[in-house]
Amino acid sequence: MDTKKMAIIATKGTLDWAYPPFILASTAAALGYETQIFFTFYGLQLVRKDLSGLKVSPLGNPGMPMKMPFGPKWFKEISWNMPNALQALIPGYETVATGLMKQTIRNCGVATIPELRELCYEADVKFIACQMTVDLFGFKTSDFIDGIEYGGAATFFEFAGENDICLFI
Repeated sequence: MDTKKMAIIATKGTLDWAYPPFILASTAAALGYETQIFFTFYGLQLVRKDLSGLKVSPLGNPGMPMKMPFGPKWFKEISWNMPNALQALIPGYETVATGLMKQTIRNCGVATIPELRELCYEADVKFIACQMTVDLFGFKTSDFIDGIEYGGAATFFEFAGENDICLFI
């Protein structure tokens, strides 16, 4: 029986969008899939050495309403759906949303992005950084974690063309 394969294109670089490619890749690898993630455009943020800049951007995200990760039960049950215009006008709103998301992640015992990324690495998930985007954004290879490869769309297609599952995130 041939090994199943899964390819993921990671295009987003916010804290909330970092979870899907790493969770799916680590799960696929645990299930025996040969797995690759192609990081392009803003997804390159996920393979940088420093992940401290990952934030949640609630602006323009209608699915974002969150519950508070602290306080009495009645307070935690309120869905805080703030209008985009208000979010855009409140200084530091993105920082607050990021802090609340990180607290919720801790409260729920969800792995952090560095932990998930390391789990993928240990499970032999192959990370490919889009060379064109690296050049376009003026990054250096020293900005990224060790062990990743660099390639273009043809590199991705070589693997993705023979896959059982291909995801665009």
